[in-house]
Amino acid sequence: MLLMLSDKTGNVFPVLFGILFIFIAVYIVVYYMLNSFIFEKINPIYKTIHQKNIPEKDLRRDLEDKDIIREVNDEVINWARNKTREIAQLKQMAQYRKEFLGNVSHELKTPIFNIQGYVLTLLDGAIDDPEINKKYLKKTEKSINRMISIVEDLEAITKLESGELELNYESFDIVDLIKDVYEAQELKAKEKNTTLTFASKYDKSSKVYADKERIYQLVNNLVVNSINYGRENGRTTVSFLDMGENILIEVTDDGLGIREQDIPRIFERFYRVDKSRSRDQGGTGLGLAIVKHIIEAHGQTINVRSTPGKGTSFAFTLQKARKK
Repeated sequence: MLLMLSDKTGNVFPVLFGILFIFIAVYIVVYYMLNSFIFEKINPIYKTIHQKNIPEKDLRRDLEDKDIIREVNDEVINWARNKTREIAQLKQMAQYRKEFLGNVSHELKTPIFNIQGYVLTLLDGAIDDPEINKKYLKKTEKSINRMISIVEDLEAITKLESGELELNYESFDIVDLIKDVYEAQELKAKEKNTTLTFASKYDKSSKVYADKERIYQLVNNLVVNSINYGRENGRTTVSFLDMGENILIEVTDDGLGIREQDIPRIFERFYRVDKSRSRDQGGTGLGLAIVKHIIEAHGQTINVRSTPGKGTSFAFTLQKARKK
C-alpha cells in the first residue's frame, strides 16, 4: 500500500505529509463551518434569554471564550425554572383573585338579600303598619350601611395596594388621637361592658410623624376589633414604649385570643378566625387588612401576640416627630 502512495524515488513521506496537510485543512474548515453554524443557530436563543443589549461582535467574542453548548444549556434550564416559578405565581394569583371575588360576593350577598326581603315585606302590605314599616326601614338602613362600609374598605385597600393613596404626614400627639378613638367607640364598648383604658397615666405629649387620618383609622380598627372579640366585662388597654427613633403602640385585650395557626392569616382580606361569630359583630372582614397596609405604607411594622382564652395584643411602631 505504501508503495502505491510513494513517489518516483520510492519515498512515502512527502505523500503522507500531503495527506496529513489536507486532513488538517479539511478539519479546520469543518470546525469553523460547524462553529459558525452553531453560533448562527444558538446566538438568537442566547440573546433572547439573556436579553443583552450589546454589539454582536462583543457577544461573539464572549461566546468564543465559552463552551457554547453548555452555556446555552445552563441558560435554558434557568429560563425554564424561572418560567415555571412565574407560572406558579400566576396560578396562585388567579386562585387568590377567585377567592377574593368569591368573598366579596359572599359579603355583599347577605345585606342585599336582607334589603330585598325587607322591601318585599313592606310592599306586601307591611308598609301600612307604622310599627312594622319603621322597624323594617331601620333594618334596611343597617344593611345599606354595611354595604357602604364594605365598598369603602375595599376602595381604601385598593388605593393602599396600588400606591394611589398619598400619605399626608404631620406631627400629632398619638395619646390624644387614641383618646379620640376611645370617645368615638364609647357607646360600642358600653354595649359589651368593655373598659377602654391606658396602661399608665400618660401626662406628657407623645408626638409622632405620620398620616393622622390613616393612623386614626388604624387605631379605630384595632380598638373595634378588640371590643368585638373581647369578653363581656372585658378590658382594652393601650400602652406606649419609647424605642429611640420610634414609638411602639400596643393595643391589648383580654378576650378570646387567636389560635397559633390562624395568626399568619389574620391580615388577609375577609379572613375570619371565627366565621360563625364574625358577621354577627358587624365587621367587614377587611379591618386588619387595612391596618397592615397602612402600617406598611408608613414603612413601619406590626406584630401580633395571642393566647387562646387569655387575649390578644397588636403592637405597631410609628416614627417620632422631630423636636423643633
